[in-house]
Amino acid sequence: MEKIIDPVDRELIISELTPDRLLRQANKGANEVYVVDAFNAPNTMREIGRLREIAFRDAGGGTGLSCDIDEFDTMEVPCRQLVVWDPEDREIVGGYRFILGEDIKMKNGVPNIATSHMFNFSPEFLNQYLPHTLELGRSFVAIDYQSTKSHSKALYVLDNLWDGLGALTVVYPQIKYLFGKVTMYPSYGETSRDLLLGFLHKYFADTENLVTPIEALPTKARHPEIQAIFTGTTFREDYKILNHAIRENGQNIPPLVNAYMSLSPTMKVFGTAINHEFGNVEETGIFFKISEIFEEKKRRHIQTFMKSGILE
Repeated sequence: MEKIIDPVDRELIISELTPDRLLRQANKGANEVYVVDAFNAPNTMREIGRLREIAFRDAGGGTGLSCDIDEFDTMEVPCRQLVVWDPEDREIVGGYRFILGEDIKMKNGVPNIATSHMFNFSPEFLNQYLPHTLELGRSFVAIDYQSTKSHSKALYVLDNLWDGLGALTVVYPQIKYLFGKVTMYPSYGETSRDLLLGFLHKYFADTENLVTPIEALPTKARHPEIQAIFTGTTFREDYKILNHAIRENGQNIPPLVNAYMSLSPTMKVFGTAINHEFGNVEETGIFFKISEIFEEKKRRHIQTFMKSGILE
């Protein structure tokens, strides 16, 4: 395990967060959302890599390197970095990385994206969906902003990230789908994990097998013992059962999973793979059709950006 790099000089980061890279003002917390990459903002990229590695190690994953920057951040057409910036505290507080489907290159018949070592992609997905998809990854919230007890602005960061994603769907109108993943760590516990995955598979199963894990995580998610727990007649009733059961195990439903589940009624879950390159964490593929996102979420994260005007 390498020692994590020192914080990057804030003045260097500020010099790279120029007005032309500002995507939008966040709806809450007076934060700003920028889009940069490793080439036009190398110092910011290093700070992103530092913060990602700290956050992922703290949760039980990470690369083990001094800075989480990989080939997908630095390839010829790189993943771009969506970052939430707190102008008052002058800190990066969260981020995502993304790449447009039209920019994804094929390598030996496989898309050259970070999830390719974990998932198999059907011909239908590659031909019909991927070219119109925004692939998302490496979502993080800086450690100091993960608890509302430690920082008053922590409540807003995940919402700010969704503001950014909503804006991207406007800036890139050719994008029809979002493809990402949620990460669960071994410390979460098998029982809570299986309950959560069982719920997701009940309500959001990929019945078309568009994307499947290369090495599927062995779970009891679809076992009758787990499915029998969900005795409700609606999503909301079963969600309450899930929330109660997981709390009884001393855990909570991960915030990002909650955010995804409340985004669209037609979300697809692509199964769970083991990511051996990232501390053996468990990665579950998630897929949305943008047009089917709940109207309330569209108003909150997309239409607010449309009304403010697209920044050139």
